[in-house]
Amino acid sequence: MKIIDAHIHLDRYEDKEIESMLKKADWLEALVSVSFDLHSCKRNLRLNKTYSKVKPAFGFHPEQSLPNERELTKLMEWMTQHKEEMIAVGEVGLPYYLRKDGKVSAPEYGQYLELLETFLVLAKKWEKPIVLHAVYDDAPIVCDLLEKHNITKAHFHWFKGGQKTVKRMISNGYYISVTPEILYKEKIQQLAKSYPLEQIMVETDGPWPFDGPFTGQKTHPNMIKYSISTLAKIKKQSEKEVSEQIYKNTRVFYRL
Repeated sequence: MKIIDAHIHLDRYEDKEIESMLKKADWLEALVSVSFDLHSCKRNLRLNKTYSKVKPAFGFHPEQSLPNERELTKLMEWMTQHKEEMIAVGEVGLPYYLRKDGKVSAPEYGQYLELLETFLVLAKKWEKPIVLHAVYDDAPIVCDLLEKHNITKAHFHWFKGGQKTVKRMISNGYYISVTPEILYKEKIQQLAKSYPLEQIMVETDGPWPFDGPFTGQKTHPNMIKYSISTLAKIKKQSEKEVSEQIYKNTRVFYRL
């Protein structure tokens, strides 16, 4: 079973953890390591230079304060300089959880939308896939922007949202990825059941921790094996068939 972790924050692990993770896992083909900010982008690029399995994506995670003009300029200049070395634009999107907690005002939300659109324009211009943090009420807004810019290479990681949006995403050819949460969350299981296997990838979103059978464990790509096993039961197919399809999906989407 060859596995690709389609979404991980590898830069947030310690060096020794990364070394152990990558040197003792022949089954681990690649990791798409998404970035949080410029500092994160730079570390992911360094990891790529050290480990060929690390495929970096560059962007600005939306669940944080907006960058000031100087910070944004530096990020955009750096991304432009290193666009050939990144596999995708990401992680980018909208601040659902900050807004839910009352930490983002309406005018600020407009600025997050403008920032996301800037990243979408770059992804289109550079012909790169885009990795999205867009859940619940934010997802249809992001779909509007993707349609506006005629972007089809969109990956909604750890997606959560309504059935109307799910149908729209399927129709538009957007991909989703499921985390180890699929083992114990019924809503994620129902999403996986309704979504075409040909548009699904698997991820850890590590080092984000998980509950259920993973309570107290450090998030590791080997958890994906259990996700694939659960997905196979949901799809009523063999683990081999599901594993091969997921592997193919990820390779094609990210041009690996």
